[in-house]
Amino acid sequence: MASGRIQRVLDGQAIREFAVSPDQKSVVFTRSSVGEPVEIWRYDLATKALKRLTDFNQKVADTVDIRPAEKIWVKGADGTPVEVFIVKPHDFDPSKKYPLILNVHGGPQMMWSDSFRGDWQVYPGAGYVVAFPNPHGSTGYGQAFTDAISGDWDGKVMTDISKVTDALADLPYVDKDRMGIMGWSWGGYAMMWMEGHNTRFKAIASMMGVYDLTAMHGSTEELWFPEWDLKGTPWTNPGLYHRMSPNSYVKDFKTPCLVITGERDFRVPYTQSLEFFTDLQEMGVPSRLIIFKNDGHWPDTLKSMPVYYNAHLEWFHKYLGGGPAPWKTEDLVKNMVFGRK
Repeated sequence: MASGRIQRVLDGQAIREFAVSPDQKSVVFTRSSVGEPVEIWRYDLATKALKRLTDFNQKVADTVDIRPAEKIWVKGADGTPVEVFIVKPHDFDPSKKYPLILNVHGGPQMMWSDSFRGDWQVYPGAGYVVAFPNPHGSTGYGQAFTDAISGDWDGKVMTDISKVTDALADLPYVDKDRMGIMGWSWGGYAMMWMEGHNTRFKAIASMMGVYDLTAMHGSTEELWFPEWDLKGTPWTNPGLYHRMSPNSYVKDFKTPCLVITGERDFRVPYTQSLEFFTDLQEMGVPSRLIIFKNDGHWPDTLKSMPVYYNAHLEWFHKYLGGGPAPWKTEDLVKNMVFGRK
């Protein structure tokens, strides 16, 4: 610390936890990548030797076709490069064409990274190419890139998503006529925005999204966020609130949409999704609503996520033709599937 010198010790891995040894000679840490489940490793600072210490997940890795992520860069808004992670289906055959699901992250000041996530394997396991872009607003590419989305939810980031979609549709193994899109939190907002502005996707899934910006301002427990990202309040900046609010474009809703929310979500109140679903129904758009009555902004990992994934697989199977869901979602909700062969 006194010298002020900084040295990069490790690179190329996703490290979530670490501890320096008492003698300061090594670092013990958890490491993963999209294709590598988390394990504990040790790095010797003097010899630079790297050693894996555990094999908690090796049995799974040996029996399941865990797919790694590939990276491409796409010229986005203003020619700015946008990084995109792509995970190909299990048992991938380059001579075939596969349906695609584009997943837009929340935040929006967040990022997709090369770290292990179970959901990044769920959809490839059902025969989908999945893609994860880091458009304007994402972290990890400089503060200016992150700040560019504030007050501009309908601008550069949407251009980025459109250009990424173009690039993905041109991939030789992607069926451009079977593309879907999904997103959670701010990504859910992006899905609601897509409903009124984009007809390229055969199916949409919106989770815990922001729909009515004025109502969101009056009901969220994180009030500083809309006032920062939407540049004021609904009465000091009404034009921006109206322009960027998906509920201003209901008459253009067309794409079948799955809507999922949690009744105890105080960050993005679940009534946002109720409004959205009501308007989809009013416009005659095929739509389905699932409410987790005991969950907040993120579904319970053990009790709710199986329903969450199953519902997605059902929805995308119906409209994109990937693999079917393992169960009926209604049976999962009623606890009628466990113990069955």
